[in-house]
Amino acid sequence: MTAIETGAARSGGDASVIGTLSPSRAGDFMTCPLLYRFRVIDRIPERPSPAAVRGTLVHAVLERLYDIPAAGRTPAAALELLGPEWDRLLAEEPELATLFDGEGGADDEAARAEWLAEARTMVERYFALEDPRRLEPASRELYVETVLDSGLQLRGYIDRLDVAPTGEVRVVDYKTGRAPSADFEARALFQMKFYALVLWRLRGTVPRLLQLMYLGNGEILRYSPDEADLRATERKVDALWQAIRRAMDSGEWRPRKSRLCDWCDHQQRCPSFGGEPPPLPAAPAGAAALRDEVSPRDPRDDV
Repeated sequence: MTAIETGAARSGGDASVIGTLSPSRAGDFMTCPLLYRFRVIDRIPERPSPAAVRGTLVHAVLERLYDIPAAGRTPAAALELLGPEWDRLLAEEPELATLFDGEGGADDEAARAEWLAEARTMVERYFALEDPRRLEPASRELYVETVLDSGLQLRGYIDRLDVAPTGEVRVVDYKTGRAPSADFEARALFQMKFYALVLWRLRGTVPRLLQLMYLGNGEILRYSPDEADLRATERKVDALWQAIRRAMDSGEWRPRKSRLCDWCDHQQRCPSFGGEPPPLPAAPAGAAALRDEVSPRDPRDDV
């Protein structure tokens, strides 16, 4: 997505950066170290999924919605943005035109229509969760980065930042999937605590509220962090980085099977499915990848 807020918030000064981590890549490593390797070290291209592209489209619509004067932020106005935003995405990424190709390369019009109808439903569902006519976000698609005392650089994009007249900050993230069960809430909140940690290190103030809005089923997950939460999150990301470094030094990127394997593009090269990973890049290239990981704006974050 194109950022509305173009000024990136940064800190770190002269700190020596030992590596870079975003919520997406941290999540990849926690899911499967080998997946992290394929995405960050090998940088193997992946096919865009309809779910991820739909998430990108819905996010774009909700971002552009706040360009409209408050009184005009209606469901009808938001739905009118779907077509132009889809055209913009196609212009930026022409390969998306094949997203609904069926057998023989023919366009599956029924699949396209169903996909677009689901996007419309998600946009309409947003209005059941909050009234955008009463909001004026401080930032949208805000890129933030900071460097921890350990030298690890954290970076990412925040969907929306709301600031109250009293200065209290709310971090908002849209998801086009369904809200997780209680057993998986902590994992869902990790990304938000990651952003809260970056903002705390940048601004010296803990965000008042973290809010995940699930447009797949119309639920909202809210959490109020404190300094202890964010210190624990900092320890966790530092520990994750150490684990990534050990995998880099040893060359052992172990696969971790889970239900998510059903949607993975890399089964043909994964030992868990009888495949064989490609040779690792030379050490200097791999180390450089860790310091300059792939773009922190990952469409998979939108789902």
